[in-house]
Amino acid sequence: MIILITGSKGQLGNELKLLEMKFPEYQLTFTDVEELDITDMQAVSAFFNILHPDVVLNCAAYTAVDKAENEPDLALRVNALAVRNLSNACGEFNALLIHISTDYIFSGKGYRPYVETDTPAPVSSYARSKYAGETQMLSSCRNGIIMRTSWLYSAFGNNFVKTILKYGRERGKLNVVFDQVGCPTYARDLALAILQIIPRLEGHEGVEIFHYANEGVASWYDFARAIISFSGIPCVITPVETKDYPLPAPRPFYSVLNKTRFKERFGIEIPFWRDSLEECIKTLNLL
Repeated sequence: MIILITGSKGQLGNELKLLEMKFPEYQLTFTDVEELDITDMQAVSAFFNILHPDVVLNCAAYTAVDKAENEPDLALRVNALAVRNLSNACGEFNALLIHISTDYIFSGKGYRPYVETDTPAPVSSYARSKYAGETQMLSSCRNGIIMRTSWLYSAFGNNFVKTILKYGRERGKLNVVFDQVGCPTYARDLALAILQIIPRLEGHEGVEIFHYANEGVASWYDFARAIISFSGIPCVITPVETKDYPLPAPRPFYSVLNKTRFKERFGIEIPFWRDSLEECIKTLNLL
């Protein structure tokens, strides 16, 4: 099975590279913008014509949440136009598209874990661009999966875990918001889950949405405390409200994802967020 992976230099792409040897039945082709500009339809068509992928896993995304407030057009190109291009190419070559989306498409004003059928209401430019990507896929893709995830981190790239470790060592005291709640998710767990479900999607038709995040719930403050605890860094984490830590882009206050549909459909056990975080910290200590 030939699987094309876009955005291979990101967190999820790098984790997929580490798992490649465990799935010899797959032929994984890793690309980033240097090899394939997915915002260019001609380039996408030419690449598909050579590779003829069976599955396309779109890990590429514009993820600079605050920067997107000043670059909404660029965010839309990467997070929406590119998804339309991949959807059209997958339709032409009869390939399955797996697209990664985000909890940020929801308003964060909910009071229970969001299910796949809840109405999106994005509150930032980044979130609107990601929702636009979902809309493009739902309207132009014949066969695909939208996988929403949340608070992604890994030993690769830029993420909350690595930021807390860096500033925790440098400053010894950090203020972290406690009134935003979600599901920290280890990119390696998500990568493994995706590779495991691909054979079970044979014969799939239409576009279906699933939620995947590590089990459990945490605030950013809880998350930061756990990072510091597992790393052994002597740093004090002080809880603050969002209003006391203003950022250019608004964040959803509550974006916990309900994973029932994913678990019932695929029967895959999802790890608890603290267990996965501890594994990630161990990996970082070995680097």
